[in-house]
Amino acid sequence: MMTKIFTASLCGMKAELVTVETDLQSGLPAVNMVGLADTTIKEAKERIRAAIINSGYGFPKQRLTVNLSPAGTPKEGSHFDLPIAMGILLLGSGRQALCQQVAYIGELSLDGRVRHIRGALPLAMGLWEQGVRKLVLPRTNLQEAALLRDMELYPVDDLRECLDFIMEGGNAAPWKGERVSLKTKQQKEDFHDVIGQEVVKRAVVTAAAGNHGLLLMGSPGSGKTMIARRIPGILPDMSCEEALEITRIYSAAGLLSEEKPFVLERPFRSPHHSISRAAMIGGGRNPRPGEISLAHNGVLFLDEFGEFDLSLIEMLRQPMEAGEVTISRSWGAVSFPCRTMIVAAANPCKCGYLGDERHICTCAEKQLNAYLSRFSGPILDRIDLHAQVFPVPYGDLETEKSGGLSTEDMSVQVKRAANIQKERYRNTGIRYNSRLAPQQVQTFCPMTKEAAGFLKEACEKMALSMRTYYKIIKVSRTIADLHEMDTIDTYHIAEALRYRTLDRFYRRPGHGN
Repeated sequence: MMTKIFTASLCGMKAELVTVETDLQSGLPAVNMVGLADTTIKEAKERIRAAIINSGYGFPKQRLTVNLSPAGTPKEGSHFDLPIAMGILLLGSGRQALCQQVAYIGELSLDGRVRHIRGALPLAMGLWEQGVRKLVLPRTNLQEAALLRDMELYPVDDLRECLDFIMEGGNAAPWKGERVSLKTKQQKEDFHDVIGQEVVKRAVVTAAAGNHGLLLMGSPGSGKTMIARRIPGILPDMSCEEALEITRIYSAAGLLSEEKPFVLERPFRSPHHSISRAAMIGGGRNPRPGEISLAHNGVLFLDEFGEFDLSLIEMLRQPMEAGEVTISRSWGAVSFPCRTMIVAAANPCKCGYLGDERHICTCAEKQLNAYLSRFSGPILDRIDLHAQVFPVPYGDLETEKSGGLSTEDMSVQVKRAANIQKERYRNTGIRYNSRLAPQQVQTFCPMTKEAAGFLKEACEKMALSMRTYYKIIKVSRTIADLHEMDTIDTYHIAEALRYRTLDRFYRRPGHGN
């Protein structure tokens, strides 16, 4: 006797169709799992045995073989419990044809209940791409999988309910509840609370409008972290496609729950500087997304940037440029998107007071050089805007409490520029100016003759790299969008160059107050 049940295996963010083949032969009672199953799946036989018996059914007392096909692909996850259990229960039932129309995912508890699993949304999407249109899944994963509108969903609470669905001929109606509309919302912290720093706010608006990377450099207490934490509130509203992408990533990472089945806010991730490389970039035996991917379509805030491990900072270079992380293993490679706005905040030196007029820097030359070496040329090249954050004079704390740009004011500017970009790049696959390739810069970033000459002269005097040259043009394009102008002018280039002052400071011989 033999049955075939469909399910899927999660590899990164993608799911591959898996056929659970169950075969029963005469012989001593045994359950053998084959097909490159991990420990979680191999241990499933004990959970499944208890779940079947405690649900009131008999467990076969013969030689049972379970094959997960294709056998050459590694598989992991507790969601294989339900399809394996269904394969065992349906042995000799004659329901094979119906089983081939439905896929199953779900973890079993010992009493037969079907429990919440990781990755329900990417699993459902992978099955749909393979032509499966009916999915039996835990009820607690229903809202998450319901984001996939074309799949017929059959939520179940326990093994008995799942078996009844098949024994009744699959005549149960699919779930007809209201599908979720992903209406996004933003954080509430307001830039109005940031006193002064209007020049820095302008840099933040420019960075947010074009999705450019931003480095905030300043002495302790100058407001770098306070500014960074308010950036998500001025970013453009997420589209449904963006929200679905983020929810899919969080589902693959196991960060969704019944209480939080989807992501409605742009992510703001702020890892500690002691984070490991695998946690930042992604990794593991079966790779899962790291912080840079969990911040996809949002903000990755690297506070105390100069304290991060140097090798980790260098590992960020390629993902920052490509917008994607690829992790290779002996059995293959998986990719995670990471089109994120990177915001870094750092002190100018180890003690924090290099260049501060009110304090004396106490760093020895060796300490200073070691600290500044973390801000390598390739990293500074890849961060589009550098903004110096100066301490606010005490007198301004009282006189400027009611002044300055608010989150609403800044958000209006950002959304206006974002809409201009959306229209300009329609049907190109590009969303923001920061994602323009060099050849596309020539097409979408026209400059006046005076602006082109000014940029050439500035690049020669500042000894800027070709990558920085293109980044200046892209930032200038964003500034022109904020001014609602089609052509980049000299003053747009001048403002973009102002955000590259750290290039000169950190590459000159000798440092000091």
